[in-house]
Amino acid sequence: MRFSLFVHMERSDLAKSHSELLAELEELVLLAEQAGFETAWIGEHHGMEFTISPNPFINIAYLGARTTSIRLGTGTIVAPFWHPIKLAGEAAMADVITGGRLDIGIARGAYSYEYQRLFPGLEAWGAGQRMREMVPAIRGLWDGDFELSGEFWSFPSTTSSPKPLQKPYPPIWVAARDPNSHDFAVASKCNVQVTPLASGDGEVASLMERFNAACQVHPETPRPEIMLLMHTFVAEDAAEADRLAQDLSQFYCQFGAWFQNKKPAHQGILEPLTEAEIAAMPQYASDKIRQNLVIGEADEVIARLKTYEAQGYDQYSIWIDSGLSHRRKKKSLQLFIDKVMPAFSEPQVGSR
Repeated sequence: MRFSLFVHMERSDLAKSHSELLAELEELVLLAEQAGFETAWIGEHHGMEFTISPNPFINIAYLGARTTSIRLGTGTIVAPFWHPIKLAGEAAMADVITGGRLDIGIARGAYSYEYQRLFPGLEAWGAGQRMREMVPAIRGLWDGDFELSGEFWSFPSTTSSPKPLQKPYPPIWVAARDPNSHDFAVASKCNVQVTPLASGDGEVASLMERFNAACQVHPETPRPEIMLLMHTFVAEDAAEADRLAQDLSQFYCQFGAWFQNKKPAHQGILEPLTEAEIAAMPQYASDKIRQNLVIGEADEVIARLKTYEAQGYDQYSIWIDSGLSHRRKKKSLQLFIDKVMPAFSEPQVGSR
C-alpha cells in the first residue's frame, strides 16, 4: 500500500495571509516528496476559507515547478463546474508542465454551499450525471477530433490543445461512495477514490466491498486501483492523541455545518457554532472521532493501516486539513514518516 497526502490551504484567522498559507502548503508537499509519498492531492473549492483552492491546476503548476518526482493530483475536480473542452485543455497543460506527473480526480461535488453559488438549482443526482458525461468527453478530446451531442454539453469536432504528455491519458480517479458510482468508475476504466469521512472502519470495509462487487460485475476490465482517504494523525503519547481528537471533533462540526449550508459565512469564514449546534452532531463527539479516525501513537496507526492494506487498498491518503496549526500538521506528518512508514514496503515514487 502506497501513501499520498491530501492537502489544502485553510484558515480561520483572517490575519494569516494567503501567501503564508501557500508557503506552508509547499513545505508539506516537499516533505512528503522527500519521504517517498506517491502523490499530493489538491481539490477544488470555492468561496470558503475552510478549504482554499479555486482551481487546483494552478496549485499543481506551482508545485510542479518546485518538485521533481511526486505525482500531483486533483482531489477532486467538481465536474459540473467545468466545460469538457476547458477541463481537457487545462488538465493537459498541467500534465505538460509537471512532466507527466498529473493524476485527475473527478467528482460530482458535495457542498450545497458551492452548488447554490456556482450552479443554482443543481442537486446531487444531476451533478453525478454530469460527471458521468464528463469522463468519456475529456478522453475523447485528448484523442482529438471529438464531437459531443450529450444531455448536458454539445459541441462540434474539437481537439484538446495541448494534449497530455502521458499516453494514452493521465490516470483518472472517480470519487465513489454508492454502488452505482463504483460501477461507473470500474466500467469506465477509472481508478477509485473513497473516504468514510468520520464513519469508522465499518464503512472502510463496506466501501471496499462495493468496489469489489463492481469489479466482479466487470470481469472484462482490469482491476483499477482504489485509494482510501482518511484524517490521519500520529501522536507522541496518549494525551496528545486525545487533544488531536478534540480538535478534529471541532473540525468535523465545522465540516458538517458547511456541508449542510445552514450557517451564514462572513468573509469566507463560517459563523461560530453554538453549543446547541455542536451537541446536535453527536457523531462528531471527540470519543467518536478518536475511534473512527486514524489518530494515535505510531503502533496504533500502523495496526489500523495494516488492516486497510489487507483489505486490498492500493493507496492510502493522509487527509491533513484539520484546522490545526502548520506546526502541528508538520509534526504529525514527520512522525508518520519516521515511525509509521518503515513498517510498510517502500513506495515507488512517481511510478504508475
